[in-house]
Amino acid sequence: MFETDFTRRRLIAVSAAALAAPAVLGGSIAPARARSVAFMGASEPPFRRFRLGAFEVTVVSDGGAMVDGPWPIVGEDRPKEEVEQLMRDSLLPESRFQPGFSPIVINTGREIVLIDTGNGADGFVPRPAAGRIVESLRAAGFSPDDIDVVAFTHCHVDHIGGAIEDGQAVFPNARYAVGDVEYAFWSKDERLAAPVGGNENKSAQLFRRTMPLLADRTTFLKEGDDIAPGVTAVAAYGHTPGHFAYHLESEGKRLLAWGDCAHHEVASLAHPEWSAFFDMDKEQGKATRKRIYDMAATERVPVLGYHTSFPSLGMVERSGAAYRWLPVTYQFAG
Repeated sequence: MFETDFTRRRLIAVSAAALAAPAVLGGSIAPARARSVAFMGASEPPFRRFRLGAFEVTVVSDGGAMVDGPWPIVGEDRPKEEVEQLMRDSLLPESRFQPGFSPIVINTGREIVLIDTGNGADGFVPRPAAGRIVESLRAAGFSPDDIDVVAFTHCHVDHIGGAIEDGQAVFPNARYAVGDVEYAFWSKDERLAAPVGGNENKSAQLFRRTMPLLADRTTFLKEGDDIAPGVTAVAAYGHTPGHFAYHLESEGKRLLAWGDCAHHEVASLAHPEWSAFFDMDKEQGKATRKRIYDMAATERVPVLGYHTSFPSLGMVERSGAAYRWLPVTYQFAG
């Protein structure tokens, strides 16, 4: 006991002397040399890669920007103040958020599959904030020529925008896959009659400039079809009439790429009953969210949520009568 107390007293005395040294040596610490140090700017990772059974999965960032919201993008049928209060309670900005735009690359060992192509030059978020899929793919070690299959969850501008650039296919060696209901819906001339400047009209215009150029290489999917072994289309209608999620499974490991089943990782899951501004069928969109969230929570399936914060990977848990998004940390490590 005596030795321990003595050692402790010596340590305290030495520490105190060290702290007092600047005063003893000069009365104050000498100021740093005067200079201007340039800031390097904020940095965001361009990709996240992990194993899923025998698959290797890479989430690539198409970019991101702070936008107004989440109201009315989520909760358009609720008072703005109610959505802002939820943000305050969640320690998030009240009226600005940064959605993810997160295509996913699946290397099955035989093929390289890309799900969604981001904003391109004419998407929801303009360049240079988004439309960076090729840049991010290259950072992750892929060339556009490497892609064997491009599948779309749906045909909104921020999902098909990166497929064509200057009238040419960005992924020249790929075959394409899209829901048959989705393709038929956007092919109708009445889509072009939607109000100019709105999301429906903009998506219809881009669809006409994009998808017909790829039609001879496009497969039209029904629910349950595989785009590659272990990658299966799952109906998630409501956001658009033929909106698909994709279920990945390899060696018993699973992942659900759910497209636009959520536009915000807090608001969408806390209130799946709130109307979503970009849902084309509001009531079906609500029903789909509840069904998909319940499946993910019940079956404990990891999720790639296209618009949740990059790298857009998470788990879903029940929270009372609603749900909560838990961002992935090290679940895919090792």
